[in-house]
Amino acid sequence: MKGLVLSGGKGTRLRPITHTAAKQLVPVANKPILFFVLENLAEAQVKDVGVIVSPETGPAIQEAVGDGSRFGISITWITQDRPGGLAHAVKVARPFLGDSPFVMYLGDNLIETRITAFVKEFKAGDAAAMILLKAVADPSASGVAVVDAHGHVVRLVEKPKVPPSNLALVGVYFFRNAIHAAIDAIKPSARGELEITDAIQRLLDTGARVDSRIITDWWLDTGKKDDLLAANTTVLTSWCRRKIEGDVDSASEVTGEVEIGPGTTVRNSKVKGPSVIGRDCRIVDSVIDPFTSIGDHSRILRSHVRHTVLLGHCHIEGVDAVENSLIGLNAQVRSSGKHRGPLHLSLGDDSTVDL
Repeated sequence: MKGLVLSGGKGTRLRPITHTAAKQLVPVANKPILFFVLENLAEAQVKDVGVIVSPETGPAIQEAVGDGSRFGISITWITQDRPGGLAHAVKVARPFLGDSPFVMYLGDNLIETRITAFVKEFKAGDAAAMILLKAVADPSASGVAVVDAHGHVVRLVEKPKVPPSNLALVGVYFFRNAIHAAIDAIKPSARGELEITDAIQRLLDTGARVDSRIITDWWLDTGKKDDLLAANTTVLTSWCRRKIEGDVDSASEVTGEVEIGPGTTVRNSKVKGPSVIGRDCRIVDSVIDPFTSIGDHSRILRSHVRHTVLLGHCHIEGVDAVENSLIGLNAQVRSSGKHRGPLHLSLGDDSTVDL
Protein backbone atom coordinates (compact mmCIF):
# COMPACT_ATOMS: atom_id res chain seq x y z
CA MET A 1 0.00 0.00 0.00
CA LYS A 2 1.21 3.48 -0.86
CA GLY A 3 0.68 6.69 1.04
CA LEU A 4 -0.42 10.07 -0.29
CA VAL A 5 0.05 13.08 1.99
CA LEU A 6 -1.53 16.39 1.02
CA SER A 7 0.69 19.29 2.06
CA GLY A 8 -0.35 22.07 -0.29
CA GLY A 9 -2.60 24.97 0.64
CA LYS A 10 -1.74 28.46 1.81
CA GLY A 11 -2.85 28.27 5.45
CA THR A 12 -4.52 31.68 5.33
CA ARG A 13 -6.24 31.17 8.70
CA LEU A 14 -2.85 30.88 10.44
CA ARG A 15 -1.44 34.15 9.15
CA PRO A 16 0.82 35.97 9.91
CA ILE A 17 2.85 32.79 10.66
CA THR A 18 2.01 31.30 7.26
CA HIS A 19 3.07 34.40 5.35
CA THR A 20 6.57 32.94 5.68
CA ALA A 21 6.06 29.29 6.67
CA ALA A 22 4.06 26.31 5.45
CA LYS A 23 1.17 25.50 7.77
CA GLN A 24 2.24 21.83 7.85
CA LEU A 25 5.58 22.89 9.37
CA VAL A 26 4.10 24.92 12.22
CA PRO A 27 5.08 22.98 15.36
CA VAL A 28 2.85 21.39 17.97
CA ALA A 29 4.80 20.35 21.07
CA ASN A 30 7.94 21.41 19.16
CA LYS A 31 7.29 19.01 16.27
CA PRO A 32 6.00 20.06 12.85
CA ILE A 33 2.46 18.88 12.30
CA LEU A 34 3.50 17.05 9.13
CA PHE A 35 6.00 14.95 11.08
CA PHE A 36 3.18 13.42 13.17
CA VAL A 37 1.51 12.36 9.91
CA LEU A 38 4.66 10.80 8.45
CA GLU A 39 5.40 8.97 11.71
CA ASN A 40 1.89 7.52 11.75
CA LEU A 41 2.32 6.23 8.19
CA ALA A 42 5.75 4.79 8.95
CA GLU A 43 4.44 3.00 12.04
CA ALA A 44 1.74 1.42 9.83
CA GLN A 45 4.47 0.17 7.46
CA VAL A 46 3.35 2.48 4.67
CA LYS A 47 6.83 3.09 3.32
CA ASP A 48 6.29 4.45 -0.21
CA VAL A 49 4.79 7.92 0.25
CA GLY A 50 3.95 10.65 -2.23
CA VAL A 51 3.73 14.14 -0.77
CA ILE A 52 1.67 16.77 -2.60
CA VAL A 53 3.12 20.28 -2.26
CA SER A 54 2.39 23.68 -3.73
CA PRO A 55 4.95 25.74 -5.66
CA GLU A 56 4.91 28.39 -2.92
CA THR A 57 5.70 26.24 0.13
CA GLY A 58 7.03 23.05 -1.47
CA PRO A 59 10.75 23.91 -1.22
CA ALA A 60 10.51 24.64 2.53
CA ILE A 61 8.64 21.39 3.16
CA GLN A 62 11.13 19.38 1.11
CA GLU A 63 14.04 20.91 3.02
CA ALA A 64 12.44 20.08 6.38
CA VAL A 65 11.46 16.51 5.50
CA GLY A 66 14.30 15.44 3.20
CA ASP A 67 14.07 12.09 1.47
CA GLY A 68 12.02 10.52 4.27
CA SER A 69 14.83 8.35 5.64
CA ARG A 70 14.59 9.98 9.07
CA PHE A 71 11.08 8.49 9.27
CA GLY A 72 12.00 5.16 7.68
CA ILE A 73 10.03 5.89 4.51
CA SER A 74 10.76 6.85 0.89
CA ILE A 75 9.21 10.10 -0.35
CA THR A 76 8.24 11.12 -3.87
CA TRP A 77 7.56 14.86 -4.18
CA ILE A 78 4.55 15.84 -6.31
CA THR A 79 3.73 19.45 -7.16
CA GLN A 80 0.10 20.53 -7.44
CA ASP A 81 0.27 23.76 -9.42
CA ARG A 82 -3.04 25.12 -8.14
CA PRO A 83 -5.42 24.40 -5.24
CA GLY A 84 -7.92 22.28 -7.14
CA GLY A 85 -9.37 20.17 -4.31
CA LEU A 86 -8.52 16.83 -2.69
CA ALA A 87 -9.70 14.78 -5.65
CA HIS A 88 -7.61 16.95 -7.96
CA ALA A 89 -4.58 16.12 -5.79
CA VAL A 90 -5.26 12.41 -6.32
CA LYS A 91 -5.49 13.05 -10.05
CA VAL A 92 -2.14 14.86 -10.03
CA ALA A 93 -0.60 11.96 -8.07
CA ARG A 94 -1.91 9.22 -10.37
CA PRO A 95 1.45 8.57 -12.08
CA PHE A 96 2.91 7.87 -8.63
CA LEU A 97 -0.06 5.86 -7.36
CA GLY A 98 -0.55 3.66 -10.42
CA ASP A 99 -3.03 0.90 -9.60
CA SER A 100 -1.89 0.46 -6.00
CA PRO A 101 -4.24 0.78 -3.06
CA PHE A 102 -3.31 3.81 -1.00
CA VAL A 103 -4.05 5.76 2.15
CA MET A 104 -4.58 9.50 1.68
CA TYR A 105 -3.78 11.62 4.72
CA LEU A 106 -4.14 15.39 5.10
CA GLY A 107 -0.76 16.83 6.08
CA ASP A 108 -2.16 19.28 8.63
CA ASN A 109 -4.29 16.64 10.34
CA LEU A 110 -3.57 15.68 13.94
CA ILE A 111 -5.17 12.50 15.28
CA GLU A 112 -4.19 10.46 18.30
CA THR A 113 -5.34 7.21 16.68
CA ARG A 114 -2.66 4.98 15.15
CA ILE A 115 -3.71 3.84 11.68
CA THR A 116 -1.86 0.50 11.67
CA ALA A 117 -4.97 -1.60 12.31
CA PHE A 118 -6.95 0.24 9.64
CA VAL A 119 -4.22 -0.31 7.05
CA LYS A 120 -4.18 -4.06 7.78
CA GLU A 121 -7.97 -4.27 7.71
CA PHE A 122 -8.30 -2.44 4.41
CA LYS A 123 -5.58 -4.48 2.72
CA ALA A 124 -7.26 -7.70 3.83
CA GLY A 125 -10.76 -6.62 2.73
CA ASP A 126 -12.41 -5.84 -0.59
CA ALA A 127 -14.15 -2.49 -0.05
CA ALA A 128 -13.47 0.13 -2.72
CA ALA A 129 -12.78 2.70 -0.01
CA MET A 130 -12.77 3.21 3.73
CA ILE A 131 -12.99 6.51 5.59
CA LEU A 132 -12.28 7.50 9.17
CA LEU A 133 -15.00 9.45 10.94
CA LYS A 134 -15.48 11.16 14.27
CA ALA A 135 -18.65 12.30 16.00
CA VAL A 136 -18.42 16.06 16.51
CA ALA A 137 -20.67 18.77 17.89
CA ASP A 138 -20.64 20.86 14.70
CA PRO A 139 -19.80 18.94 11.54
CA SER A 140 -20.95 21.69 9.15
CA ALA A 141 -17.36 22.76 8.35
CA SER A 142 -16.39 19.24 7.25
CA GLY A 143 -17.42 16.48 4.93
CA VAL A 144 -20.25 14.59 6.63
CA ALA A 145 -21.15 10.92 6.29
CA VAL A 146 -24.35 8.97 6.75
CA VAL A 147 -23.68 5.30 7.60
CA ASP A 148 -25.87 2.26 8.12
CA ALA A 149 -25.88 -0.14 11.04
CA HIS A 150 -22.98 -2.10 9.53
CA GLY A 151 -20.71 0.94 9.18
CA HIS A 152 -21.20 1.09 5.41
CA VAL A 153 -21.35 4.60 4.04
CA VAL A 154 -24.73 5.50 2.52
CA ARG A 155 -24.18 9.16 1.61
CA LEU A 156 -21.59 11.93 1.81
CA VAL A 157 -22.11 15.69 1.84
CA GLU A 158 -19.37 18.34 1.70
CA LYS A 159 -19.74 21.16 4.29
CA PRO A 160 -23.55 21.00 4.54
CA LYS A 161 -25.52 23.88 6.05
CA VAL A 162 -27.80 21.28 7.65
CA PRO A 163 -25.64 18.21 8.45
CA PRO A 164 -27.44 14.88 7.95
CA SER A 165 -25.38 13.34 10.79
CA ASN A 166 -22.73 14.30 13.34
CA LEU A 167 -20.05 12.14 11.68
CA ALA A 168 -17.26 14.25 10.19
CA LEU A 169 -14.51 12.99 7.88
CA VAL A 170 -11.24 13.39 9.74
CA GLY A 171 -8.96 13.50 6.71
CA VAL A 172 -7.69 9.91 6.47
CA TYR A 173 -9.00 7.90 3.51
CA PHE A 174 -8.23 4.42 2.14
CA PHE A 175 -8.75 3.76 -1.57
CA ARG A 176 -8.40 1.09 -4.22
CA ASN A 177 -7.83 2.05 -7.83
CA ALA A 178 -11.56 2.39 -8.57
CA ILE A 179 -11.30 5.90 -7.10
CA HIS A 180 -9.49 7.10 -10.23
CA ALA A 181 -12.44 6.37 -12.53
CA ALA A 182 -14.75 7.97 -10.00
CA ILE A 183 -12.66 11.15 -10.00
CA ASP A 184 -12.64 11.21 -13.79
CA ALA A 185 -16.45 11.11 -13.73
CA ILE A 186 -17.08 14.08 -11.42
CA LYS A 187 -17.19 17.80 -12.17
CA PRO A 188 -15.87 20.71 -10.09
CA SER A 189 -18.07 21.81 -7.22
CA ALA A 190 -19.57 25.27 -6.79
CA ARG A 191 -16.26 26.45 -5.35
CA GLY A 192 -14.43 25.25 -8.45
CA GLU A 193 -12.72 22.23 -6.88
CA LEU A 194 -12.84 18.48 -7.44
CA GLU A 195 -14.21 17.25 -4.11
CA ILE A 196 -13.12 13.87 -2.75
CA THR A 197 -16.58 13.53 -1.18
CA ASP A 198 -18.12 13.74 -4.66
CA ALA A 199 -15.73 11.05 -5.90
CA ILE A 200 -16.60 8.76 -2.99
CA GLN A 201 -20.30 9.44 -3.60
CA ARG A 202 -19.69 8.41 -7.22
CA LEU A 203 -18.31 5.09 -5.95
CA LEU A 204 -21.49 4.62 -3.93
CA ASP A 205 -23.73 5.55 -6.88
CA THR A 206 -22.05 2.90 -9.04
CA GLY A 207 -22.63 0.19 -6.43
CA ALA A 208 -19.19 0.09 -4.81
CA ARG A 209 -18.87 -0.54 -1.08
CA VAL A 210 -17.41 2.17 1.10
CA ASP A 211 -16.71 1.27 4.70
CA SER A 212 -16.22 3.58 7.64
CA ARG A 213 -14.58 3.42 11.03
CA ILE A 214 -15.32 5.84 13.85
CA ILE A 215 -12.39 7.02 15.94
CA THR A 216 -12.89 7.99 19.57
CA ASP A 217 -9.46 9.51 20.29
CA TRP A 218 -8.80 13.19 19.74
CA TRP A 219 -8.81 14.81 16.33
CA LEU A 220 -7.40 18.32 16.28
CA ASP A 221 -7.88 21.22 13.93
CA THR A 222 -4.80 23.44 13.61
CA GLY A 223 -6.19 25.94 11.14
CA LYS A 224 -6.26 29.00 13.39
CA LYS A 225 -4.12 30.34 16.23
CA ASP A 226 -6.49 29.31 19.02
CA ASP A 227 -6.97 25.88 17.42
CA LEU A 228 -3.21 25.39 17.27
CA LEU A 229 -2.78 26.40 20.91
CA ALA A 230 -5.52 23.97 21.90
CA ALA A 231 -3.80 21.26 19.87
CA ASN A 232 -0.50 22.05 21.59
CA THR A 233 -2.21 21.66 24.98
CA THR A 234 -3.77 18.33 24.00
CA VAL A 235 -0.59 16.85 22.55
CA LEU A 236 1.52 17.95 25.53
CA THR A 237 -1.03 16.48 27.92
CA SER A 238 -1.13 13.17 26.03
CA TRP A 239 2.47 12.63 24.99
CA CYS A 240 4.87 14.86 26.93
CA ARG A 241 7.18 12.92 29.26
CA ARG A 242 9.76 14.18 31.71
CA LYS A 243 13.14 14.27 29.98
CA ILE A 244 15.78 16.71 31.18
CA GLU A 245 18.78 16.80 28.84
CA GLY A 246 19.79 20.40 29.49
CA ASP A 247 21.52 22.02 32.45
CA VAL A 248 19.23 23.12 35.29
CA ASP A 249 20.86 24.92 38.23
CA SER A 250 20.00 24.39 41.90
CA ALA A 251 18.13 27.70 42.08
CA SER A 252 15.62 26.47 39.50
CA GLU A 253 12.58 24.26 39.92
CA VAL A 254 11.25 21.89 37.26
CA THR A 255 7.95 20.19 38.09
CA GLY A 256 5.77 17.77 36.16
CA GLU A 257 6.16 16.39 32.65
CA VAL A 258 8.81 18.67 31.17
CA GLU A 259 11.15 18.06 28.23
CA ILE A 260 14.31 20.17 28.11
CA GLY A 261 16.59 19.67 25.13
CA PRO A 262 20.37 19.28 25.09
CA GLY A 263 22.42 22.44 25.33
CA THR A 264 19.64 24.36 27.07
CA THR A 265 20.42 26.15 30.33
CA VAL A 266 17.86 27.01 32.98
CA ARG A 267 18.92 29.51 35.63
CA ASN A 268 16.92 30.74 38.64
CA SER A 269 13.67 29.84 36.93
CA LYS A 270 10.54 27.74 37.33
CA VAL A 271 9.36 25.39 34.60
CA LYS A 272 6.02 23.64 35.03
CA GLY A 273 4.75 20.79 32.90
CA PRO A 274 3.46 19.70 30.62
CA SER A 275 5.80 21.85 28.58
CA VAL A 276 8.67 21.38 26.18
CA ILE A 277 11.81 23.45 25.65
CA GLY A 278 14.02 22.77 22.65
CA ARG A 279 17.79 22.56 22.35
CA ASP A 280 20.29 25.36 22.97
CA CYS A 281 17.82 27.66 24.73
CA ARG A 282 18.44 30.01 27.69
CA ILE A 283 15.82 30.38 30.40
CA VAL A 284 16.94 32.94 33.01
CA ASP A 285 15.00 34.50 35.92
CA SER A 286 11.74 33.37 34.31
CA VAL A 287 8.62 31.29 34.81
CA ILE A 288 7.46 28.84 32.14
CA ASP A 289 3.95 27.69 32.93
CA PRO A 290 2.14 24.60 31.57
CA PHE A 291 1.16 24.11 27.93
CA THR A 292 4.10 26.04 26.56
CA SER A 293 6.35 24.94 23.70
CA ILE A 294 9.62 26.79 23.14
CA GLY A 295 11.54 26.19 19.94
CA ASP A 296 15.30 25.67 19.60
CA HIS A 297 17.78 28.50 20.20
CA SER A 298 15.28 30.70 22.05
CA ARG A 299 15.98 33.02 24.99
CA ILE A 300 13.51 33.77 27.76
CA LEU A 301 14.94 36.36 30.15
CA ARG A 302 13.12 37.85 33.16
CA SER A 303 9.74 36.90 31.70
CA HIS A 304 6.65 34.80 32.35
CA VAL A 305 5.32 32.62 29.53
CA ARG A 306 2.25 30.38 29.61
CA HIS A 307 0.00 28.52 27.15
CA THR A 308 2.09 29.69 24.23
CA VAL A 309 3.89 28.29 21.18
CA LEU A 310 7.22 29.91 20.31
CA LEU A 311 8.99 28.86 17.15
CA GLY A 312 12.79 28.78 17.13
CA HIS A 313 15.23 31.64 17.77
CA CYS A 314 12.70 33.71 19.75
CA HIS A 315 13.81 36.31 22.29
CA ILE A 316 11.46 37.29 25.12
CA GLU A 317 12.91 39.72 27.66
CA GLY A 318 11.48 41.64 30.61
CA VAL A 319 7.86 40.79 29.80
CA ASP A 320 5.39 40.53 32.67
CA ALA A 321 3.37 37.79 30.97
CA VAL A 322 3.02 36.32 27.48
CA GLU A 323 0.03 33.99 27.26
CA ASN A 324 -2.24 32.43 24.64
CA SER A 325 0.27 33.48 22.00
CA LEU A 326 1.78 32.15 18.77
CA ILE A 327 5.18 33.68 18.05
CA GLY A 328 7.15 33.09 14.85
CA LEU A 329 10.80 32.38 14.10
CA ASN A 330 13.34 35.03 15.10
CA ALA A 331 10.66 37.15 16.77
CA GLN A 332 11.59 39.46 19.64
CA VAL A 333 9.36 40.78 22.42
CA ARG A 334 11.06 43.13 24.86
CA SER A 335 9.82 45.38 27.63
CA SER A 336 11.55 48.23 29.43
CA GLY A 337 9.50 47.35 32.51
CA LYS A 338 6.77 49.95 32.03
CA HIS A 339 4.24 47.48 30.61
CA ARG A 340 2.15 45.44 33.04
CA GLY A 341 -0.41 42.75 32.37
CA PRO A 342 -0.52 39.79 29.98
CA LEU A 343 0.20 40.03 26.28
CA HIS A 344 -1.81 37.97 23.78
CA LEU A 345 0.24 37.91 20.60
CA SER A 346 0.18 36.46 17.10
CA LEU A 347 3.52 37.36 15.51
CA GLY A 348 5.01 36.34 12.20
CA ASP A 349 8.65 35.49 11.63
CA ASP A 350 11.25 38.21 12.25
CA SER A 351 8.79 40.44 14.12
CA THR A 352 9.91 42.84 16.87
CA VAL A 353 7.74 44.22 19.66
CA ASP A 354 9.25 46.80 22.03
CA LEU A 355 7.14 47.86 24.99
